[in-house]
Amino acid sequence: MEVSKDLILNALRNVQDPDLRKDIVTLGMVEDIVIEGKRINFKLVLTTPACPMKGKMKNDCIEAIHSVVDPDAEVNVELISRTTSRRKAGENMLKDVKNIIAVVSGKGGVGKSTVAANLAVSLARLGAKVGLLDADIYGPSVPLMFDLMDARPEVIEENGQAIIRPIEKYGIKLLSIGFFVDPDKALVWRGPLASNYLSQLLTGSSWGELDYLVIDTPPGTGDIHLTLVQNVPVTGIAIVTTPQEVALADARKAYGMFAAEGIKVPVLGIIENMAWFTPEELPGNRYYIFGREGGKRYADEMGIPLLGQIPLVQGICESGDNGSPIAINDSSPVAVAFRDLAETIARQVAIRNATLEATKVVEMKS
Repeated sequence: MEVSKDLILNALRNVQDPDLRKDIVTLGMVEDIVIEGKRINFKLVLTTPACPMKGKMKNDCIEAIHSVVDPDAEVNVELISRTTSRRKAGENMLKDVKNIIAVVSGKGGVGKSTVAANLAVSLARLGAKVGLLDADIYGPSVPLMFDLMDARPEVIEENGQAIIRPIEKYGIKLLSIGFFVDPDKALVWRGPLASNYLSQLLTGSSWGELDYLVIDTPPGTGDIHLTLVQNVPVTGIAIVTTPQEVALADARKAYGMFAAEGIKVPVLGIIENMAWFTPEELPGNRYYIFGREGGKRYADEMGIPLLGQIPLVQGICESGDNGSPIAINDSSPVAVAFRDLAETIARQVAIRNATLEATKVVEMKS
């Protein structure tokens, strides 16, 4: 039997993307098939470099060709990635940013900024181009968490306009209001002034090409959040909560805001932070000091994904205070939890882009 490209494609129609539930040929994920005798080479294009299923999909491709084409074929699958994006045509704000993920919480104290920072680092370590915008106007934490307290971004002039270049560290681009203010002085700003400053950060910065821009928002629901979704096309929202009921009550408010008529920004899911406490000296023990699986129950109740459960360990706090997010430490069990979270969020973004309407800015009606 002569091996042809059509025969190979027919074999690969038996391989499905586990998230998008369609075969990889229909999805256009197979490229550059080259046949050299019994050697078959092709590229498998993934929807994100953070794809957690790439090993399985590669093996499924090899098995399909051995089963349908030739059991003795030497199959070489080159994995490449092109992060999907579903931005509405004509949306020029942050036009080279494929996906914008806003990390939100209904209340303070649930570890939202720590989650945002480690999520960004984990996405970058999985191979994605990532930026982190600290939009927590009243309590910026990026300068401390990345050991950049004395850093000042470069400001250049483009077409007569001052443009801020984000600072790069740990493989991600960083920008924070904390780079421009005295860390020892409180920011006493009314809502409109704070919103205006956020707009300037969004419009007056040069991020370049990014797969994901993670935005750490202030706790609660208010002007900053509305300014964000009215200025940039937010791909989706990740809600951070702890398992306790008081935090879940506020997480419900955050969900209600973004799901409200007139806003309707997709909610990617729930991140349950401080899901349990594990002492360093007893790594196998779990103590549910804030309640057990409250975030999971809420996600199930709302019919949205539980994106991840992050344990409470002393190392998370120490790493943030020392300016080195724990996600950079590959040997840490918590770094593994953040990597799993990054992979899950990347999958949810790909599913969102494949199944929902185009991402666009919110147009609030007066």
